[in-house]
Amino acid sequence: MIEPDLFGEPRAAESNDLSRPLAERMRPRSLDEYVGQEHLLASGKALRTQIERDQVGSMIFWGPPGVGKTTLARIIAKHTRAEFVQFSGVLSSIKAVKEVMAGAEKMHRAGKRTLVFIDEIHRFNKAQQDAFLPYVERGDITLIGATTENPSFEVISALLSRTKVYVLKELTLEHLQGLLRRALADEERGIGELGKTASDAVLEQIAIFANGDARAALQTLETAALSAETDEIDAQLIADVLQRRTLRYDRAGEEHYNTISALHKSIRSSDPDATLYWLSRMLEGGEDRLYIGRRLVRIASEDIGLADPRALEQTLAAVEAFRLLGEPEGDLALAQAALYLAMSPKSDAAYRALGNAQKDAQETAEEAIPMNLRNAPTGLMKELGYGKGYQHAHENEDRYVEMECLPPGLKGQRYYYPTDHGIEKRIAERLEEWLKRRHK
Repeated sequence: MIEPDLFGEPRAAESNDLSRPLAERMRPRSLDEYVGQEHLLASGKALRTQIERDQVGSMIFWGPPGVGKTTLARIIAKHTRAEFVQFSGVLSSIKAVKEVMAGAEKMHRAGKRTLVFIDEIHRFNKAQQDAFLPYVERGDITLIGATTENPSFEVISALLSRTKVYVLKELTLEHLQGLLRRALADEERGIGELGKTASDAVLEQIAIFANGDARAALQTLETAALSAETDEIDAQLIADVLQRRTLRYDRAGEEHYNTISALHKSIRSSDPDATLYWLSRMLEGGEDRLYIGRRLVRIASEDIGLADPRALEQTLAAVEAFRLLGEPEGDLALAQAALYLAMSPKSDAAYRALGNAQKDAQETAEEAIPMNLRNAPTGLMKELGYGKGYQHAHENEDRYVEMECLPPGLKGQRYYYPTDHGIEKRIAERLEEWLKRRHK
């Protein structure tokens, strides 16, 4: 017999003990109390139907903190007739995993089911995740994992292929305000007995700063209610409690990549306001400034290139300015560079040209370097024809020669097609004239 209380809370562990945090006391106990995730749990949706019929399969809940991943798993545990076991990705050892899996196998042979919930499954290493795999495959357990990280990167592919991933969305302001009103009014599990009130504007202020996280919103409300000297929780008290907004930003996780992608694409789209917003999100989140600087340097070449060669100079100067000034003064230099890039004419011609040339370098025959392009530092090399036919551009008045520089097999091949944006428009005109002369 599996004893779930060895590894997590027992199924019946529901208490109205007011010493427990408000967020824990107000945790929904049924699908009717559950707030948010209507795309998964509205009446008639597949997941809700599976839960109500006690026919859930192995699944992973992926979403930001405080949106109800653990709560949903606990609600499923109440609806199921299976034995419920909870693991923590922080505390559970592989030995404990194997012990519980052995018990689950025995129960399955006896005709009983085991539902295993893994909180923070992304913290389980490959060996720990591997330990669950054969039991999921054989149906000895139904596995439910919860993670804030992209399971594509954090869950082994074999386990991922045997589970259904459900994406949980951050809660809206309306969701959070509803939860806060419920907590203010609930005298059994909430803070109703304190007799505190708060205006819609104050609740909205809490919801905005909670960033879609119900736990954070309820924690703020509880702290404010216990700190209030009057019956009213006002905006000034909330400001004092919050002090500074905590952004959901993980320098090593998916939010890091999503935000830098948003910054890059805003610059590429020539949107200075969006550029400043996403840059500010990264700065406020504590991102490595030199990482931002390196990305701006890349953008200068990838998305602007020769349409404005000064873009690369500006970004390199901004990185050096930051090295000199540090935070926070140096942040302004990064912002200046980002704005310059956003407002610059755009061209990916150099980026595409390099890609096309690399493709030919990799896929075509490695032809000998033409003799006219080779150096001839010795007499023997001159006798063998090294350097023969070379035309020195500086010896011509217009600094242009019609000499072929590509290998014979690639003669006439073009890689660089300049755009008509910025300085590259003049480059395109010059190149077109050279090509006409060469073809003659």
